Amino acid sequence: MKSSIQIKKIAQEVIKIEYNSIKNLLDRIDDSFIAAVELISSCNGRLIVAGVGKSANISSKLVATFNSTGQPSVFLHAADAIHGDLGNVQNGDIVICLSKSGNTLEIKSLISNLKILGNKIISICGNPSSYLVKNSDINIDASISEEACPYDLAPTSSTTAQLVLGDALAICLLEYRGFTKEDFARFHPGGILGKKLTLKVEDIVNEMKPVVSKSTSIKDVIIEISKNRLGATAVTDVNNQIVGVITDGDLRRSLEKNSDFTKLQAKDIMTAKPKVITSNALVYDAFKIMKLYNITQLIVLNDNIYFGIIHIHDIIEEGIVK
Repeated sequence: MKSSIQIKKIAQEVIKIEYNSIKNLLDRIDDSFIAAVELISSCNGRLIVAGVGKSANISSKLVATFNSTGQPSVFLHAADAIHGDLGNVQNGDIVICLSKSGNTLEIKSLISNLKILGNKIISICGNPSSYLVKNSDINIDASISEEACPYDLAPTSSTTAQLVLGDALAICLLEYRGFTKEDFARFHPGGILGKKLTLKVEDIVNEMKPVVSKSTSIKDVIIEISKNRLGATAVTDVNNQIVGVITDGDLRRSLEKNSDFTKLQAKDIMTAKPKVITSNALVYDAFKIMKLYNITQLIVLNDNIYFGIIHIHDIIEEGIVK
């Protein structure tokens, strides 16, 4: 049995070894990496990402990343490929093959058949003298000095290197093609991520529009805030333009500062030039503004006309933030 101190030391050593493996990848971002990005970006077909063993698991994850960032991709297990799945590879597809050794029977068979089909091959491999690298059009060096496994056997640092290089490819392609936040939203319409990218303020803003004028008495301000249960009210001028906001906090602070609280009017306690957001803005952007200024409400405008108030509780109820 290992002591808690020993367990901690082992875990730290694993992280240190994998960290150093990733750090060494910085020098591998060379002309070959750039050529891979340019080749994939010019591809009219799909990206086929293949591997066997633990590299297959990394390949599957990278396919998900490529697809979510606008690069149509398909996972191909090297062992299944030589038993019928090679038929999934089409003319014009580019194949990325992940492997540590680059010399397994499955990889050799896959690559030899891909050469016959004429598909371009990009390898992410840690063995420059391997069959895979020698038969690839481009190789991205994923070599490591050691695995985190004490016997230098279980794929750990090697698969981490493959994952990081694959992620770097995906993000470079995203930037290279000018893939936008709006593009990203099209591929992630569901769940919390989808809401962050698509849900607009107008979709959840409360129908109540608490409002008072600059001359409204403090009593009526309190009634207006309490009636609408948003913890705030907008203040407008004679032209119905927003000139301020009054929150529960403003009321409490005014009560503490003024001996004759009842004689005050809205203009005496309002916060002038309040933070606002447009109705077609994203709810998540509204949350970021609230967080930046440490506030819980925002005035919502539609074509510079008062549209309502969005409260942080409205955002929390949507599950976008906690």
